Parts: sequence; C-alpha cells; structure tokens
Amino acid sequence: MQLFSRAKITATLLSGVITLGSGVSLAQEETVEVKIPKNSVLSDGVISKKEMAKYLVIGNKQLAYLARNATEEYAPELEGKGQAMPSAWMLMSDGITVKKVSLDESADGAPPQIRIAMFRAALKSIARRGKINAAVIVYAGKLSEDNPQEVLVLEHEHRLGISATKIVPFEIDGGNVKYAEPVTNNKPFQMFYDDKGQAPSTG
Repeated sequence: MQLFSRAKITATLLSGVITLGSGVSLAQEETVEVKIPKNSVLSDGVISKKEMAKYLVIGNKQLAYLARNATEEYAPELEGKGQAMPSAWMLMSDGITVKKVSLDESADGAPPQIRIAMFRAALKSIARRGKINAAVIVYAGKLSEDNPQEVLVLEHEHRLGISATKIVPFEIDGGNVKYAEPVTNNKPFQMFYDDKGQAPSTG
C-alpha cells in the first residue's frame, strides 16, 4: 500500500534505528486519568490557558501510553509473512484500560484502505458517545512508489483536542521489528470532532 507522495519523503526518517522490545512493561502509573471539571472543556468548550497546558500534557501522555500498547500488539503483524492489515485500539475513560477494536464480518476480505475507513467510522461512533479518551488506527505500507521503505503509521486522536499522524520507518531484522525515529504530522479531526473549531480551546 503506497502511503505518501515523493514530497513527503524525508531523509531523517531513516536515521536512529532503535529496537522496541516485545517485553515492554506498561505499568498503570505510566498514564493518568483525565479529571475535567463539569463546567469546563467538554461542557462549554472553553478553558484557561493554564488549564489547557495541563490537559494537553495529560492528553499527550495518554496518547503515548496508547501508542506503546498498540505498537507492541501490532508487532507480530509486521513480523509475519503476509500483508499486515490495519488494526485499531482505544483508551477507555479510566485512562488505563486499552481495548482492541473489532470490525464485523463485512470487513472480511476488505482491502486495507477500506478497513481504515471502517475503523474511522467505528471509532467516531464510540468517541462521540463519550466512552473513550483516545483512539489509534495502526497500519503499514511503503513510503511511496519510488521509495520502498516500510513505514508504520499511527493515526491518533484525543478528546482534549489532539489529532496527529505518526510515521515510523521500520525493518525486520532477525525476525524482530526495529523502528526508526518517528515523524509526527498534524491531521484533521475525524473521530472526536468534525473540525478543530469543535475541540477544546482557550478563552
């Protein structure tokens, strides 16, 4: 699956290869629950700059926690012989519990791009009901037609107003997946909000 145009190929993607071990410990204290006052953020959509800074730190910490869980669970897909199919995970409102998203039988045999669209729709439905704090869709492919570099892509969002795509080059070495330094780009909101204007903002 081709992912990006030639203009987005960046040399820095290929530097600093590191190994993400399969035995990573994910203790509960690595993430925290988001406690939001009832008269703030999701009720009136406006919070102070000081509050926003605090919540964004928490949101980014939760996204990092979710990404570590998802990447660790997805690694066997990359290490396998066949095509790695897209998968998705969500961080529940307790800030700790991570659950994998399942699609119904209509997704059986669907190509990767269709499965990605189905995950976006499923996560949007769950996110709009206030059941989760964050969500991530994970898939793999070639950087472009001209660059065969394999990359892992994480589309993630947080209900506090964070939406980004993380691109992580990888290679399989001795049966284990090794990741290079990621590049992060902003992306449109698709799960928690219809556009940036609906996300929490400072007043």
